[in-house]
Amino acid sequence: MEQSLEHSVVQKGTAIRSIKRKSLLKQYAANKYYFLMLLPVLVYYAIFHYGPMYGVIIAFQDYKVLKGVSGSPWVGLENFRQLFNGLYFPTVLRNTLIINFYKMIFGFSAPILLAVMINEVTRTWFKKMVQTISYLPHFLSWVILSGMVIEFLSPSRGPINLLLQELGFNPVYFITEPHWFRSILVSSDLWRNVGFNAIIYLAAIAGINPEIYEAAEVDGISRLQKMWYITLPAISPVIVIMLILSAGSIINDDFDQVFNLLNAKVMEVGDVLSTYTYSEGLLKMNYSYAATVGLFKNLIALLLVFTANYFASKISEDTIF
Repeated sequence: MEQSLEHSVVQKGTAIRSIKRKSLLKQYAANKYYFLMLLPVLVYYAIFHYGPMYGVIIAFQDYKVLKGVSGSPWVGLENFRQLFNGLYFPTVLRNTLIINFYKMIFGFSAPILLAVMINEVTRTWFKKMVQTISYLPHFLSWVILSGMVIEFLSPSRGPINLLLQELGFNPVYFITEPHWFRSILVSSDLWRNVGFNAIIYLAAIAGINPEIYEAAEVDGISRLQKMWYITLPAISPVIVIMLILSAGSIINDDFDQVFNLLNAKVMEVGDVLSTYTYSEGLLKMNYSYAATVGLFKNLIALLLVFTANYFASKISEDTIF
């Protein structure tokens, strides 16, 4: 009797899984054209992101270009020992963490604030103008933006230094001042990305039921209270997910930005992991060591994402996995 009951339960479970599988396949078939649209993206990531992962092998080799990956001698963890015992690597790692920590603090909260403020604007023409002005820098390369930053802070013709001279102060070449350089990196990154990053939160706000705001107005709630008690709680799932994704950016710096603004006088405070990898790999042709730095950075970023997701799961149900 028990065996018959157990057999019946197994059969029912198998039947349910079969039905779910067929239902899922039907959903895939019904949305096949959407998957075809997704295909170029998958091919791109397969070729340019997953394919090159084979190259991490050279982090465990003494890689020689003429010998190739298969012919280069295997050295195990020797490159990692060299990395952690290096005199300059701790400085580069510290610079990366400090700069990206500041970027995360200001760069994560600013788009949320901007999105909430734009949502409260009632005049359509003004809202569109603010959105356009804030989005535009994101579509310019760091080559152009860095040139604009350097000109803006120029000691001879930059508006800030011209104002300082009018006030009786001596001009300051901010780009070459170590105690100003990190602030320039953080502020210029905020200028470039704050508007574009706000799009995600504006989309989340657009999904809020307007009847909730109407009911709040009937109850006499002020604008500030609506922002605090309705808007922010409604978009909190998006905020949590974006926070988890941004956790990995603490170790992943912006090479284009730093490379175009970096100079010899601020190397001690501005040289980061990506520029260090570029210097070791392409300039000094120490490919194995450069691959080791890159692998270390990516592993730490992955660990940070998993850690952020774990803690987010303890306080919220809105997580990535």
